[in-house]
Amino acid sequence: MSGLHWVKSSFSDEGGNNCVEIAPTHTGIALRESDTPAEILLTDRGTLASLIRGVKAEPRP
Repeated sequence: MSGLHWVKSSFSDEGGNNCVEIAPTHTGIALRESDTPAEILLTDRGTLASLIRGVKAEPRP
């Protein structure tokens, strides 16, 4: 998926090797890990929003 404008999460480390990146597409959202940029997960905005809400709601160790 060339031509996408990838943005790193503000929670990613500054070394650049442990980053979640996100990019808008014509049909939704693309997600990838910076260390494996060829592996891209496609989703829609509603599903991503549900995932984020779920992660925020779970207690952390």
